[in-house]
Amino acid sequence: MKNWFWLIVVVLFSQEAIAQKTQKDSVRRGEVQVITADSTVISAVDSLTGKKEKKFFPVPKTATRLALIPGGGQIYNRDYWKLPIVYIAFGGGLYAYYLNSLKYHDYLDTYRSFYDMDPKSPNYGDPIPGYTPDLEKPIRVRNLLNTNSVYTEVTRDQAARGKNYWRRNRGFALIVSGLIYTLSIIEANVAAHLKTFDLSEDLTLRVEPKLNQPAMLTPTPGLRLVFNLK
Repeated sequence: MKNWFWLIVVVLFSQEAIAQKTQKDSVRRGEVQVITADSTVISAVDSLTGKKEKKFFPVPKTATRLALIPGGGQIYNRDYWKLPIVYIAFGGGLYAYYLNSLKYHDYLDTYRSFYDMDPKSPNYGDPIPGYTPDLEKPIRVRNLLNTNSVYTEVTRDQAARGKNYWRRNRGFALIVSGLIYTLSIIEANVAAHLKTFDLSEDLTLRVEPKLNQPAMLTPTPGLRLVFNLK
């Protein structure tokens, strides 16, 4: 009789334990469901309230065409801070070309004064008779806007050397101005291409499991870092 009594007690306690375990499991599942629902609601609210600003994506061909006008491509790309650099560099090249051109013409006119430049004369292009190599003539070497001019005297050989010197400088200034102009066009094209890339600040990092390792022949559990670029 006692054996039957203890058997009934064990059965009743086992059913109660099973009921308590089932209740705990149901409560845990309910909590998990509540958390999932909350996260879903939060993500939905964030997606509805989040405002995405439209990013400007320039067209490289348009930027290149507008860059034919100095600074036009930079204005189109909205790189306004580059305008002073473009204008100062390009303006400096033109300034050097104009200044060297003035000095070149001053020496050229003085050099021509040693020769017979009358097209009707039979000695056209020949040195004027009586002009010795040591003969000096006054020359006015101009600066920009014809201010602070330098007055001096030069011989025919000195006038020839000065003419050639300032002509080379003028050609070099023209080449530099052309390079600056070309570089401004290339810069506008490259900047437009770079702006087409989506460089968003939303950079996320997460850790994920990985079974295959580079130095392992058999599957080995491990971790890996994953960057998510959005």
